[in-house]
Amino acid sequence: MRESGILMHITSLPGPYGIGAMGKAAYRFVDFLVQAGQSCWQILPLSPTGFGDSPYQSFGSCAGNPYLIDLDTLVREGLLKEAEIAGLSWGADPERVDFGLQYRQRNQVLKLAYSRFRPDKAYEAFCRENARWLPDYALFMALKDENGGASWTRWPEELRHFGSPAVERKRKELAEGIGLECFRQYQFFRQWKALRGYANGKGVRIIGDVPIYVPLDSVDVWANPKLFQLDQSLLPKVVAGCPPDFFTADGQLWGNPIYDWQAMAGTGYDWWIRRLSAAAGMYDVVRIDHFRGLESYWAVPAGDKTARRGKWVQGPGADFVRAIQKALPDLSFIAEDLGFITPQVRKLQVDSGYPGMKVLQFAFDSREESDYLPHLYPVDSVCYTGTHDNVTLLQWLEEAAPEDVAYARDYLGLNREEGYVWGMIRGAMSSVSQLCVVQMQDYLELGKPARMNFPGTLSGANWTWRALEGFDSETLAKRVRKVTKLYGRLNAPEEKMAPEKGCRAASDSTVFGGTPDL
Repeated sequence: MRESGILMHITSLPGPYGIGAMGKAAYRFVDFLVQAGQSCWQILPLSPTGFGDSPYQSFGSCAGNPYLIDLDTLVREGLLKEAEIAGLSWGADPERVDFGLQYRQRNQVLKLAYSRFRPDKAYEAFCRENARWLPDYALFMALKDENGGASWTRWPEELRHFGSPAVERKRKELAEGIGLECFRQYQFFRQWKALRGYANGKGVRIIGDVPIYVPLDSVDVWANPKLFQLDQSLLPKVVAGCPPDFFTADGQLWGNPIYDWQAMAGTGYDWWIRRLSAAAGMYDVVRIDHFRGLESYWAVPAGDKTARRGKWVQGPGADFVRAIQKALPDLSFIAEDLGFITPQVRKLQVDSGYPGMKVLQFAFDSREESDYLPHLYPVDSVCYTGTHDNVTLLQWLEEAAPEDVAYARDYLGLNREEGYVWGMIRGAMSSVSQLCVVQMQDYLELGKPARMNFPGTLSGANWTWRALEGFDSETLAKRVRKVTKLYGRLNAPEEKMAPEKGCRAASDSTVFGGTPDL
């Protein structure tokens, strides 16, 4: 079954409190997706943002981001008063998230709501159901708060060692802070469950993102040091990154600690299975970020200023994939297989049965033929106009080499009457890829200011883009629906284009991974 979806993170939705949340705008966006004939809503990680306000650098891989809690819902439930939030400043620019302001204002507002909260059976059930990660995460966040937000690597020595007597004493001493965090997680997940249920009920699936790595300053590393390549001081021996290439002479230095895959395998990959089980509770489909790192990863000596001295090290490969498929047979995956891809990586991706990614922007290098040209796509793939790490289509058209734009114009038949941006969207939609995902910024024909992330930078623009009220107009929904229907991707069974006589319709099982051969 051919499908399409839209990539837009929840933080990018409009709303009155400085950041997109799980309130009215989110439900309206689901309605927009339905009106536009879309089957999928792709979002970025829902976990709490950490260093650089990035959703890929989270304090806890199983937790939810409290910034996304809808405050109006808390007002309706009597935990807040409208005047208590309406009178606060939430930022002057409706097109940007001010994360510093969110940290100060929203945390205080949620503390106020917590002071009025009385635990009930639903809350107690939530805590029981999430007992494998919630108590440690709540303790970690309470300790961070007590230590002025400092990384756990800079806490007093006795608190750096998870499970020590000092840490266990803190479970009692910090009961109030632990309770606050449990409350925040409860509110996040109950609101998310309702929103996801609404989307699913309308025939819209949620595609979520699971970063391959976690940051050093996370409960994941603090509570599981033996699963990472750390030294006796609990600091990384090596860190993650990417090797130098045509675009980055020094490579990319991400700085995340790297897993001790041998130790992981010794536990049957239990930590990963728990992490992906949590993801299954959030998403209908999981995109595994940096899938190639499962085959082999770039390890850089800790302390290096660039990624130049890194080296490729063998990853867990098929053994890992078999383990998660056995433990989570019903969870669908997409393999983010971008970057330096070797035959070994491609074999792992194909054998796993997980569809890979094709990015249209990468297709039009006039110097050589690219395997990102649509006529080369395999059916079992996901075509993107661009990802959160790419320029928008309009920016690409404005900044790419003239010969590359000319190549795209000739290949896709771009013309001014249709508009070059919409012509590229048409090119993605018309591909044989089972699923096509278009960034919301591209449907809105926005340029550089709307780019979501500039990889390898700590720009204040990263992760902050928001759409303005009215972006999800009926006029736009009709135009999106038209191109969706034209290429047989419509989320409306009675309107789907029937296969031509003699053609075999693809089954649903091929969309997000077929039968593995591992």
